[in-house]
Amino acid sequence: MREIFEAELRQVGDDLTAMSRLVERAITDAGQAVLTADLALAQEVIASDREIDARERDLDEQCVRLLAQQAPVATDLRVVVTALRMSSSLERMGDLARHLAQLARRSYPAHALPPTVTDTFTQMHDAATRVARRTTALLETRDLALATTVERDDDLLDVLHEQTFGALLSADWIGSVQETIDVTLASRYYERFGDHAVSVARRIAYLVTGEPAELA
Repeated sequence: MREIFEAELRQVGDDLTAMSRLVERAITDAGQAVLTADLALAQEVIASDREIDARERDLDEQCVRLLAQQAPVATDLRVVVTALRMSSSLERMGDLARHLAQLARRSYPAHALPPTVTDTFTQMHDAATRVARRTTALLETRDLALATTVERDDDLLDVLHEQTFGALLSADWIGSVQETIDVTLASRYYERFGDHAVSVARRIAYLVTGEPAELA
């Protein structure tokens, strides 16, 4: 019985990693769609979010079944409950990628973001894709050095988020009302994407060390 339970726990971990890979692809493609006004890519991201949602539902059902049938305690209970919370964070990260893709779709054939902020959003895109890639690797390896790099890239996303507000409030800003809204939303989506990744990283650190950490 114990062997079956341990196999089911491993499956939960594998499914979280698979879900993270989907999120990684979603944010990579969504950012590219926004930066290049690629409608087809935006549509792919929007459609693929359904698979991320389905993965979360399946994971949650697995975890609830384990709680009901196995009544885990101590470390095992912590693993199951933490998996439930991480699946929620990953699902939300997928939603944020979808929101970015929807900005690109709504603005097509024009670009959602004006040229004056392209450099900032290119940096945000790069940081977010690193966050996603490292989150996947962290789920696979539980290497806490990766958790530190996730937080570092989230800090960069926070700085870039603030920079977008500086650009919007500048006397040189000449963007339209819609561009102003889109820049504000896109920046917020990236900033929250990083926050959810930090939440996953800190929950992994909690599993490895047993030390509770402040959660994003």
